[in-house]
Amino acid sequence: MDQDPPRRSRPGWMKWLPGAETALDYERSWLWPDLVAGLVLTALLVPQGMAYAELAGLPAVTGLYTTVAALLAYAVFGPSRILVLGPDSSLAPLIAAAIIPLAAGDDAYAVALASMLALLVGVVCIVTGLVRLGTITELLSKPVRIGYINGIALIVLVSQLPKLFGFSTDSDGWLDAIRDFVVGVFDGETNWVALTLGAGSLAIIFGSRRINAKIPGVLIATVLSIAAVAILDLTNEGIAVVGSLPDGFPSLSFPSVAWDDMAPLSLAAVGIALVAFADTAALSTTVAAKLGDEVDANQEIIALGTANIAAGFVRGFPMSASSSRTSVADSMGTKSQLTGVIGAIGIVLLVVFANDLLADLPSATLAAIVITASFALFDIDQMVWLWRVRRSEFILSLGALLGVTLVGVLEGIVIAIVLSLMNFVRRAWRPYDATLGRIEGVKGYHDVDRHPDAERIPGLIVFRFDSPLFFANAEHFQRRLARAIRKAPWPVKWVIISAEPITDIDTSAAETLIEVFDELDARGIRLAFAELKGPPKDRLERYGLYDRVGDDYFFPTLGRAINAYVDDTESDWVDWSDR
Repeated sequence: MDQDPPRRSRPGWMKWLPGAETALDYERSWLWPDLVAGLVLTALLVPQGMAYAELAGLPAVTGLYTTVAALLAYAVFGPSRILVLGPDSSLAPLIAAAIIPLAAGDDAYAVALASMLALLVGVVCIVTGLVRLGTITELLSKPVRIGYINGIALIVLVSQLPKLFGFSTDSDGWLDAIRDFVVGVFDGETNWVALTLGAGSLAIIFGSRRINAKIPGVLIATVLSIAAVAILDLTNEGIAVVGSLPDGFPSLSFPSVAWDDMAPLSLAAVGIALVAFADTAALSTTVAAKLGDEVDANQEIIALGTANIAAGFVRGFPMSASSSRTSVADSMGTKSQLTGVIGAIGIVLLVVFANDLLADLPSATLAAIVITASFALFDIDQMVWLWRVRRSEFILSLGALLGVTLVGVLEGIVIAIVLSLMNFVRRAWRPYDATLGRIEGVKGYHDVDRHPDAERIPGLIVFRFDSPLFFANAEHFQRRLARAIRKAPWPVKWVIISAEPITDIDTSAAETLIEVFDELDARGIRLAFAELKGPPKDRLERYGLYDRVGDDYFFPTLGRAINAYVDDTESDWVDWSDR
């Protein structure tokens, strides 16, 4: 079997520049696939970048600046050969919520705020990656993430409906946006020419995806709508268009923002960074699994941070990984980060030499592009699945959705995190517990409530508590153990705690355990532990409780603990495996 040639040794610092490593190992056969993928990607990136910029409340051209910065920075610092970064529909509402109230209608200041926000997001990402906290995205549980993203999708969809119908609204909040859109339609504000262009664009994009995912529906809709506006002179029909882009690419500059605005921007940056982490980490993991590569979440976050910082210096805004654009790059056979470089060069050439090319692009078409992206965000199937398999997690998901839509997108992040943590605490606060017995012919010890035919050993309670012991559940542990003893059909001589799930014991739980010892001692009941791991056992020793149990009453397995009980009490019980 052929093997890859051994890679030459690299200096240690090269691990921070994966793109440079790829360049040193670049193969000539990769050039054509990368070139084709880069050109196709350019055609997709231009209208999407402009559409997401407008969704964020910014001039359309800033989406192109952001895209170029993202592609070039990730080409150098990004560990994945095919991942594509850029403006994203899930982040755009967060950006708008952060900058629009501070900008107060000043477009130039809105751009400065967005650029500063990108710098702050970049700093948060890089610091998080350097201190190796890439797993921080686990604060957002899957059900809460599903609800949050569905909420974002609803906000994106509703926000674009007026543009699709050819009019504008000045809404504050999701419910207001729905009301204003409905009122506008009933008041006759619909521009039927704009709606025709928008609906036609939707039909082309969705239709092309249904026929073949490789058909560039976004590009086709863009070209046809521009041609329609130019040939039929539809601007005279009141059709809003992008207009000519600024001539040239902006030079590097540091955004100027009032100090009073830095605090709200910083808070927003943390929330946006968390969502960008989650999006990028999930997509990176999927791509790496497909390619057979390893995932370094921290390196991925650092690359995301450098891309955001680069965008901040060229009048861009925060971005993350894009599943749709990554899928396009993958389907076109991209081999390396050079695809992103070619895409960036194509966009720069467009801005510098052909800034009038997209002047007649209708806003209704941009709205259609964003709406199709919002449909890609929806995950109704997962919501239905949660309803069927676990209602409590469906309620959490619905809570995150309502938090985003009714309270606000930035506040929704906090609500989502709080809901995730509350769900964790809820499960640990009232964990499952069981009294165990032996089933004839089946290995192990099993819950007698689930297996009524399980044989229980006279005089013995084998009790399992499926959680670490801490302040919130210690008294619950005490009550449930007392209940198990009380319900025993015979006088109890020993209690064995099947302690494998107990991975920690805090000081509050230690205090409760003292009460448990006192109660059992008063009744002449011996307490023993089976399968307790080293760290919680060490804690019992620090708390002075190890000797209270006694070294002879910590057992490595449940079977040995039960044998010790049988020997100590001279019980005539015989296990089925010994008969």
